[in-house]
Amino acid sequence: MRAVIQRVSSASVTVDNQVVSSISRGLMVLVGIGTDDTLNDVEVLSKKILSLRVFDAGGSMWKASVKDIDGDLLCVSQFTLLANTTKGNKPDFHRGMSTDPGREMYANFLEKLRQSYKPDKIKDGVFGAMMSVSLTNEGPVTFTLDSRKFEYVDQSPGGSGSGTNTPKGKNKNNLKSGTSTPKVVAEGGKQESVVAVEEGDGLLG
Repeated sequence: MRAVIQRVSSASVTVDNQVVSSISRGLMVLVGIGTDDTLNDVEVLSKKILSLRVFDAGGSMWKASVKDIDGDLLCVSQFTLLANTTKGNKPDFHRGMSTDPGREMYANFLEKLRQSYKPDKIKDGVFGAMMSVSLTNEGPVTFTLDSRKFEYVDQSPGGSGSGTNTPKGKNKNNLKSGTSTPKVVAEGGKQESVVAVEEGDGLLG
């Protein structure tokens, strides 16, 4: 399960020219669900998103999480995060979970966030719809997270090589390498952006 999170002063989702969700200060979260993702991935990613210190506090940078500042989260399902672009010029989306199980897994992700934080602080778009996402990125500050990166997962003793599809059962050697902490893509002044998100047939929206 992958996520792109952006520190925002405001964000909204529009469907059919109607604003269906909006937030003020907090996090914009784009979520991609893979074919072999499980509830363990939901647990890992939701915990990291709520705990990651991406906000300033007391005059210092990177001191507060979205929970610490009583911020909002706006989540949008984004199957294109699982695209394979290594062959040819047309993206391949076969790594994304299909629509029905993807919808259920995404609902589990939202429910986990609500259980772990304040339910009224968790907003989302419309699964499978053509959405226009508008946001004001503060910084800009953007992070990419992946529940299958071993840095985010507690490896139980003897757990590697168990052959399960859950993060704790993954062999560290089978996981893609990455940096030990999320990477800041950019930092500077405020940045306005509008992103169009579209559902693909049979794919996670």
